[in-house]
Amino acid sequence: MTAVLLSAVQKRFGDVHALDGIDLEMGAGEFVSLIGPSGCGKSTLLRVVADLEHPTSGTVQVGGKTPHQARLDQDYGIAFQQAGLLEWRSVVENVELPLHVHGVDKAKRRARAAELLELVGLADFAGSRPSELSGGMQQRVAIARALAPSPRLLLMDEPFGALDEMTRERMQAELLRIARETEAAVLFVTHSIPEAVVLSDRVVVMSPRPGRITEVVKGERPGADQDVDDVRESSAFFAAITAVREALRKGHP
Repeated sequence: MTAVLLSAVQKRFGDVHALDGIDLEMGAGEFVSLIGPSGCGKSTLLRVVADLEHPTSGTVQVGGKTPHQARLDQDYGIAFQQAGLLEWRSVVENVELPLHVHGVDKAKRRARAAELLELVGLADFAGSRPSELSGGMQQRVAIARALAPSPRLLLMDEPFGALDEMTRERMQAELLRIARETEAAVLFVTHSIPEAVVLSDRVVVMSPRPGRITEVVKGERPGADQDVDDVRESSAFFAAITAVREALRKGHP
């Protein structure tokens, strides 16, 4: 099944032409990163897929549905740069929140939250408040919350952008593991070329506004039997970084 299908998508905000002629297809379980200069429309494109913005023209499908229907059916989870956790709720209650909103009974949502906190390595912090956690731990809670409805698609807008480099690399490894274990497709916005390359099956390079897809570069997402640190030291990894960097340079007028 196709996770996301974008055809001739354009987006305007008044006189500002944000996106132009976006065609993109993501397969089930695929990890795709969007990269490009600031203001090129990466986050806008993600928000169009998430039904948080509506395209001016073109068509968008998420799992064969309209974005609006996919949102109602909780077919995707979303995580932003700021974890956005509710301080008055415990960690486990934050993870439960999407299920609570959709009327899942307490026993089922508590069991699902416990399963996800185990998945992200935070089972021992279920009763903690968000302020008691580090930035990386808060982002893991946000990812667990996004996974609560068992979505087939994760939408992630620079979720590791505010983390220090070592924490960011650990979170990248965590995300790769979680994506592999859940088999969810991931559409990921980043400004980091190495991050895009190590996480992705494909890196989609966008031009300055109006955002267009100028090139698609094969990423170096590790297989189940590969260590992410080994990939980061491989010649293929550095070659892909160079290819993305050159594509970004060509995309500038």
